[in-house]
Parts: sequence; C-alpha cells; structure tokens
Amino acid sequence: MNTTAIWAIVRNDLRIFRTDRRAVVVGILVPILISAFFGYVFGGTGSAETGKIPIIVVDEDQSPVSQAIADDLKKDSMVSVQLLDREQAQKQVKAGKAQVAAILPKNFGDDSVRALFTGRDKPKVEMLIDPSQAMSSQVVQGLLVQYGMQEITKTAFSGTTGTDRLADYVKQLEADSARQPQAQDLSNLLTALRQVNSRRSDSTGADATGIQRGLTMPYDVTSSTVTSGNDVPYNAYAHAFAGMTVQFLLLAGVDAGVVLLLLRDRGIWQRFRSAPLAKSDFLVAKTLSTMLIGLFQTFVIYAAAIAIFGVRINGSAAAFIALAVVFCFLNASFGLMLAAVGRSAGATRGIAVMVTLLMVMLGGAWVPSFVFPKWLQQASLFVPTRWAVDGLDAVTWRGLGFDAALWPIAVLAGTATVCLAIAISRFKWEE
Repeated sequence: MNTTAIWAIVRNDLRIFRTDRRAVVVGILVPILISAFFGYVFGGTGSAETGKIPIIVVDEDQSPVSQAIADDLKKDSMVSVQLLDREQAQKQVKAGKAQVAAILPKNFGDDSVRALFTGRDKPKVEMLIDPSQAMSSQVVQGLLVQYGMQEITKTAFSGTTGTDRLADYVKQLEADSARQPQAQDLSNLLTALRQVNSRRSDSTGADATGIQRGLTMPYDVTSSTVTSGNDVPYNAYAHAFAGMTVQFLLLAGVDAGVVLLLLRDRGIWQRFRSAPLAKSDFLVAKTLSTMLIGLFQTFVIYAAAIAIFGVRINGSAAAFIALAVVFCFLNASFGLMLAAVGRSAGATRGIAVMVTLLMVMLGGAWVPSFVFPKWLQQASLFVPTRWAVDGLDAVTWRGLGFDAALWPIAVLAGTATVCLAIAISRFKWEE
C-alpha cells in the first residue's frame, strides 16, 4: 500500500474542502438551522408553548346541555374553540383553518338525556374532519365523550328536563316490572337516586357536589417523561439534530460520489492509473478524506447543539464517537459505491438524492415512525438511517450506555462494508 500517495490525496481533498468556505458554511449551518426548527416545533426543551388544535363547535340546539359542553371545550388546554354555524364551519375546515368541526344537532339536549335512560333514538353528533389532520379528530372525540357525559348526566339527575325524563322512565319501568324482573330493580335504583338528588338540591342548592354535578372522570392522570434521569426534561433538539445530521452527511456522501463521476468524465481517473497508485490505494484515500470531512461536520454541528440548544450526551460518550465514526464510514462508502456504479453525474445525483431522502424519512428523522403502517415500521428496520437515528437518540437524551449502541454500530458498519465491497468490485479506471 502506497501510504505516501494515499495521504497526498487525502490532504488534497481536505485542502479543497477547506478552501471552499461557502460549502463549509452551508454544510454546517443548514443542518443546524433545520434541526433548530424541527426541535422547536416538537417541543424544544419543554419551555415552548404547545399549540392547540383549532376546532369549531356548531351548536344547533342552543340548549343548556349543548352550551355547557361548548363552554367546557373552551376551557380545555388542548383545543382552541370557535362557535360558528354549519356553513361557516364547513368553509373553515375545507380551507384548512380548522382541523375538526363538531355539530351538535337540534334537540341534542332532550334527546341525549332521554337516550341516557332508554338507550334508544340517540342523537348523532356530526364531525367535519380535515383529512390531513385526522389524528386531531380522535382527540376531539375523546373530549366530547368526557364533557358530554358530564353535562348530560348533570342535567339528567338535577335539571328540570332531566327530572321529568327520569320520572317518565321510572313509570315505564314500573309498568314493565311484571314482565321483566330486572326492570323493578332498575326502577328502585333510579327512584333512590331521585330522592338523594332532591335532598341535596334542597339543602345545598346549585353548588352541591356528587350526583348533582353529573358523571365526571373517576380518576386523574399525571404524566412524567422517561429520559436520561429523574427530573431531566426531554430535549426535542437532540432528536432533531440526530436526524438532520444523518440526512446532511448522506447528502454530502452523494456529492462526493458525484464529484468522482465528474473527475472520471474529465479523464482524471486515467491519470491516476498512470501514477504509481493502485486502485485500492485510491479508494482508501477517498474513503478517509470523506470520513474526515464528515467527522468534522458532525462534531461542529453537535458542538453548536450542545452550546446553543442544550443538547447533552447523557449516555456513553465513547458510543457517540463510535456511532459518528461508523456512520461517516457508511457515508464515504455510499459515495464510493455511487461513483462505481453510476453512469452519469446528473442521473446519479437525482436517483441518489431521492434514495437518501427516502431513507431519512423511513429512519424517523422527519416524522415519528409510529405513524407509519405496521408493515412500514418493520421495513424501516432494514434501513441504516433508522439505526443511526436510534443510536444517536440512545446516547444523547435517553442516556443509555454503550451496549444500547452495539446493534446500531454493527448495522452501520455492516452496511458500510457492503457498500465498500460493491464499490471495489465495480470500480474501473476507465469506462
């Protein structure tokens, strides 16, 4: 192996990279800016104000029940509520200005209270959904169930309308008790509830607790984030920097491969062949130079992430370095493979960029992988970017040890070796 020639090529590549200051700035500044954007959007360090789901409530009933449900939704921290009519709601959802519109129909209050006792003729709440925001509808449905049951049962057991409906249902149960023994049991239960509610209303008025308030959630939910340690908040910038670093390093590898194709088209490869330089020496030199440039970009990007955005390597620092090295090896091998199998610089760049973006998307850098169909989640395990992002997450905000990075390191190193083997087998000095 001609080490003198190898290091001469490496030094020349590093000199070219260093002298092109615009490329250096773009290759470092752009991933930092995009990572900052994604990190902020997905919560930042936990101090950023979370957005509310914009929804519309169409109250066609204007009953105490429907108005109370609308008021409860207005107070909820997850949604931002507008009260509009049906036509305006449809226009707002169609224009993308609201994600969901819930329409409470006429006679909703009376019909819902009656249906609570009989189970028949239930009113239908219509929902207009923006199909691009379908997940928001699940949230709104849950809130409607919560507040609907609270206000409907409150009216059923304390309001004038509800008391009348309850009395009618009790009479119906008593009439059916001869044919249905369980009807008498239910009648006795509801009669007891009426008596308890009446006594509470007489003694404590409208502010009474218990049945008079209606059914509410019988438990409270508290949540805590599981990160690298107790009381360590989740830093969304850590995941964003992992994904964008992976993406831009791969794109840099694509550029390195395209540059090699341009050099081949200009006959530079044949000049290398005339020099005392073996094919393996040339490939080793190009691999090393691309790896060193990638490592430089990685550490500068993460230095900015640590200094400006509070990203921390809470896990194994050795694992972080190993992941950076093997991914830069993959980046260099990927570029060499493109140069070895590519036909032309233009066509190779287009196909390679498309493949790179697909790999980054499947790796979970843009959107969480849980939103993928199940088969696609399984398929993403065969994509190296998924392992790279998961590995960087493991050693940063998750705070895991070296063992958590072993599989990502092995997958990345194995993929890089395959790419390099293809590059060596397909590489030719001339076409």
